[in-house]
Amino acid sequence: MNILILGYGKMGKIIGEIAEGRGHHLSAKINIENVDELDRLDVSSIDVAIEFSQPESAFDNVMWCLDKGIPVVSGTTGWLDKFPMVEDKCKASNGTFFYASNYSVGVNIFFRVNRFLSGLMKNQQDYRVYLEEIHHTEKKDAPSGTAITLAEGVLKHLQHLSGWKLADDSTLTEADLPITARRIDPAPGTHIVTYSSEIDDIEIKHTAHSRMGFAQGAVLVAEWVRGKKGILSMDDFLSL
Repeated sequence: MNILILGYGKMGKIIGEIAEGRGHHLSAKINIENVDELDRLDVSSIDVAIEFSQPESAFDNVMWCLDKGIPVVSGTTGWLDKFPMVEDKCKASNGTFFYASNYSVGVNIFFRVNRFLSGLMKNQQDYRVYLEEIHHTEKKDAPSGTAITLAEGVLKHLQHLSGWKLADDSTLTEADLPITARRIDPAPGTHIVTYSSEIDDIEIKHTAHSRMGFAQGAVLVAEWVRGKKGILSMDDFLSL
């Protein structure tokens, strides 16, 4: 399979290594230094694009792929205010767009555990829920996309909460779900959901030991998505 990599930083390089190790060919490796090469590519030879760039580039990268009829697998976070426009474009062009805030199989199981736990806690008013995430210092967006996905899972069931905010936000109230975002090297990613009361705490936690799980998941999705249409997610891939 011929794979275009959009965003050739630390994650992109690991994705490229895994893809080549699985017998795939890298059609091109695009980053901010050589983005002008995009318009010179033979798009007919590209089977799928894997997009792990930066928040300021992700939307344009995804829209370019949909314009060219290239299935795109995106894992960049921090740009989702424009997600509805991508959905509209994908539907209008009968394209293929796969998005996940995290491609680790373990994290996506953790998402499901989080949703299940929040359902159990919806009537337990004595508990206050908190989220914490820890990433390396090069991660630009805060909170992480994974933390936002966890927050959405909590908010789906705890309807006395109005939304999430960063824990250091001066406008934080009791009606908000607080997220503490820490940037500590070389942490690849830790996420903790805690329900705390005067009597006890209930805590679930996922700790990534490296970026390998995220990168491998993205390549497996790229293999799976070929030939499919529409807006897809890890729930589709894992049948969760």
